[in-house]
Amino acid sequence: MPDTMNVAPAAGGPIPGPAAEETEQTILSGARRAHHRRTRNTWLLRLALVVVWLGSWELVVGFGWIDAFFYSRPSKIWARLVEWFTQGTDFGTIWLHIWVTVEEAVIGFAIGTAAGVVLGVLLGRSQYLADVLAPFIKAVNAVPRIVLASLFVIWFGLGLTSKVATVVVLVFFAVFFNAFTGAREVDRNLIDNARILGASKGQVLGNIVLPSATSWILSSLHTAFGFALIGAVVGEYTGAQAGIGFLIANAQGTFDTAGVFAGMIIITVVALLAEWGIGRLENRLLRWRPNVGATAAQI
Repeated sequence: MPDTMNVAPAAGGPIPGPAAEETEQTILSGARRAHHRRTRNTWLLRLALVVVWLGSWELVVGFGWIDAFFYSRPSKIWARLVEWFTQGTDFGTIWLHIWVTVEEAVIGFAIGTAAGVVLGVLLGRSQYLADVLAPFIKAVNAVPRIVLASLFVIWFGLGLTSKVATVVVLVFFAVFFNAFTGAREVDRNLIDNARILGASKGQVLGNIVLPSATSWILSSLHTAFGFALIGAVVGEYTGAQAGIGFLIANAQGTFDTAGVFAGMIIITVVALLAEWGIGRLENRLLRWRPNVGATAAQI
């Protein structure tokens, strides 16, 4: 009679399909759990650092090791934030000031980004124009922004225009140099092959140069929007009738250290939200780009 006992597969033989599938699922499940565990631990460590920092600050002030008049304390800063968001400021609702600052930053960011991309790609593809305009661009970039903000207030007044102009100057150079480098880094052989196939200069620019420079341009937007908020606050600090920079300047003038820190926290939160949005946009637009880490892991 034939032996009915299970016989182990011969050495070197193929592994049964279900076992291999189960093993693969186990590996993927373990990788997901490890990722979630790492993310959770990262956020817990961040929270612990914040708690230790704020707690140490509160205790140091409480023991009188530093003067609360100059350095304030987290509890007073929190109280000022609660007051602004529940009762408003001495100059109107806090949402009005946030809206004014964000409006100035967004308008200047859009204009500065568009100008930086256009001029950066144009000069990146034209060596002659780059040589002609390089000294002027470097000279303007070397001018302190606070000086330009003061001039813009004199030229355009205390309204929206002077703040937008300050933001444009800051954003333009952050985007311009990345767009310029991205346009220069395009594979020359790819452009030559496209021209051999009959592509016009416009087609080369739109279908090869701009897509190749997209990653450079998008990476600059993270820094550029931070500069946009800085430009808006600096413009308001120089002279304004509303905005977070105006509140910070007023708090400084009245020696309200908690108000200064509260304004800084609001600007920081706005910047983090913008950073998150730009990151989502970058991931969506660069979905076609291969994941270098995943590719290296498969080799």
